[in-house]
Amino acid sequence: MSFLHPHEEPQPYPLVLRTRSYAWWRPVVGIVVVVAAMFVFGPLLALPLLGIAVALDHDGTFGDAFEQSLQLDTVTWQGLMYLNLALAFLVPATWLVVRLVHGLAPRWLMSVRPGIRWRFFGACLGLSLVAIASSVVVSAFLPADPNDLGASPNEWTGRLAAIGVVVLLTTPLQAIGEEYLFRGYLLQAFGALTRQPWIAVVLTAVLFALAHGVQNAPLFLDRLAFGLVAGYVVLRTGGLEAGIALHIWNNLIAFGLALTLGDIDETLNVSEVGWSNLPLTITQNGVYLVLVLLVARRMGIATRSAPPVLVPTTPHV
Repeated sequence: MSFLHPHEEPQPYPLVLRTRSYAWWRPVVGIVVVVAAMFVFGPLLALPLLGIAVALDHDGTFGDAFEQSLQLDTVTWQGLMYLNLALAFLVPATWLVVRLVHGLAPRWLMSVRPGIRWRFFGACLGLSLVAIASSVVVSAFLPADPNDLGASPNEWTGRLAAIGVVVLLTTPLQAIGEEYLFRGYLLQAFGALTRQPWIAVVLTAVLFALAHGVQNAPLFLDRLAFGLVAGYVVLRTGGLEAGIALHIWNNLIAFGLALTLGDIDETLNVSEVGWSNLPLTITQNGVYLVLVLLVARRMGIATRSAPPVLVPTTPHV
């Protein structure tokens, strides 16, 4: 039954799309489609949901409330839901591309086994909290704490409560969508085109940072570092579990702190941070990288696909 396996020999995650039926045009078409899904199809498909949400709860005219939610200068629960669901659409979009363009089962996007390795994913969720906690400890020793959110908690209002519910329910979906796009399909597509995993890791990290819009140099480096570490972890562990785990917790904690102690509008629309933020980035990503690699080795996590090995048979005399 070895002919049913897509690979003739074991492949690392970035080369999963180098199958028996590989052709150069497949990843090219796939890249165009998933980029369009991020900037066109996802936002369009989520618009009716935004309209329904605004119609159910808004102040002033429907048109003004709809425009405000769409712009997100002032965060509303409807606008945040719209943004997160539009990005979550990247998951089924990448599934369809892998199935229809490459003829592969969508589970090959999750890992080289293929599919999600739940035990490893659970371990990565715990390691993410350790890594984030380590950056909090380091921040206490910095001359100026870039995460200083003030001494008193915010007054809990209906608006903040509604945004909090949206954060809990849809932020994990948004993080998964971004990972499926950048560390998932794009990493595999660039890997297939170049046959160089490291080129794919660097390209997707740069695109991930640029996709966040206008930002100053320290913030760009912060996001670039996350993309490089997440891509390298995918390469070394053969799957998306570690990147998804850290991305989910990183976003949940950032929004949670903004809702309780900071400013949710500034957090969602942040375009600049100080250079003092870089030690925290290095600490969090470095600790996470070391811990994940140690746990992956201890758990025997596969880093390459495993085509069946044909055993030659001895003919009967």
